[in-house]
This record gives sequence, C-alpha cells and structure tokens, in this order.
Amino acid sequence: VQVVESGGGLVQAGGSLRLSCTASGLTFDDIQMGWFRQAPGKEREGVSAITRGGISKYYVDSVKGRFTISRDHNKDTLYLQMNSLEPTDTAMYYCAARRGNYYASPLDPLAYNYWGQGTQVTVSS
Repeated sequence: VQVVESGGGLVQAGGSLRLSCTASGLTFDDIQMGWFRQAPGKEREGVSAITRGGISKYYVDSVKGRFTISRDHNKDTLYLQMNSLEPTDTAMYYCAARRGNYYASPLDPLAYNYWGQGTQVTVSS
C-alpha cells in the first residue's frame, strides 16, 4: 500500500491550494479517506474526512466554509480544495485511508491505518 499526497506549496494569505492523494494497493471504493495536518510542536489534527461513497463529509471547525473535500472514483483520487488560506493553516498535510467507513470519530488519526509522507503547506502573511 502506498499513499501519496501532492499539491502543497507556499501561498499568500487569502490564496488557494488544492491537495491531491492517491492510495495504490487499496480498492478506492472500499476506503474512507481523510486529511490531517501537523504544525511544528503541535499534535496531528484531523482536518477533513470523507466516507467511501463520498456521501458524508466531515470538517474541523477551523476550516469549515474554506476547505472542501472530494473524491473522484474515476481517477481514484482524493482532493482537498483549500481557499481563503490563513497563516494558521501552515502545516504538513497528510492523507490517510482506512478500509470501511468509521462514523464514530472520522477525524481521529487513530482510526486510519495507511498514511502518506505528507506535503508541506505554508501560508505567508
């Protein structure tokens, strides 16, 4: 299993980025996926998650209205569209996957088994 993120970078406050993630070795239709982030000196935080079929989506309060998670089953790719970025969004962003849906705590990192190496997002003020 290999989870790979892309799309990070340096952007000014108010700008946008779109992160992408693929998970080879897993059947895309069978996995719940999520985005997590970790800033230096802080714990890993769940940002957003989406269930297998894409029906249910979850967001941490700090990104609601600014970030949108989606998945393309034709391309087997997960996305995170990030708009109105703020310096506090600066972090390493990780994509994660788990087999089957997990509704109890979809933003809990412990619920996910497979992780990417991360992509850095830096928002300058």
